Amino acid sequence: MKRLAIYCGSATPADPVYIDSARAVGRALAERGIGVVYGGGKLGLMGAVADGAIEAGGEVIGVIPTALVKAEAAHKGLTELHVVDTMHQRKQAFTDLSDGFVTIPGGTGTMDELWEAMSWAQLGYHTKPVGLLNVAGFYDHLIAFVAKMAEVGFMRPMHRDILLVADTLDALLGKMAAHTPVQAIIHMSSKDL
Repeated sequence: MKRLAIYCGSATPADPVYIDSARAVGRALAERGIGVVYGGGKLGLMGAVADGAIEAGGEVIGVIPTALVKAEAAHKGLTELHVVDTMHQRKQAFTDLSDGFVTIPGGTGTMDELWEAMSWAQLGYHTKPVGLLNVAGFYDHLIAFVAKMAEVGFMRPMHRDILLVADTLDALLGKMAAHTPVQAIIHMSSKDL
């Protein structure tokens, strides 16, 4: 993996574990020679990921919609900053520029990005690994919800492992490196659906 899209929040929660872990993710990826593709902001976890990678000499590519350049206070110290017109173009750029996706804590925008990466993998629009770093148990309920979707039958058995989950970045990167693409819906017959 040469580059990973990092999905995370632009907020700064009161508990420093979130900012500290975001900075550590950026730094660790840079130390491994893995470039960061992210939302282009300098605030919150976004800024911490970028700063961590930059401080470690890594490549950092930001992708930000025009409307959010000021609102998210675009980071000016990146390797590249792509300004796009829409959120859809932003997510498409994340997919085009990266070899996989890592979600760390964030809010509704982060969830939008994660769900789209999972949905596109399920459909067969990409075959890249989709990772979730469960920092301080932040995603415990989401992990349970994904399991419930599979249990009830809203997620096919062959798609249960689209979301790769770990509590540490090393473990997550290991799972992502061993990733095998799932059988995509676009390659299934109607009897399998």
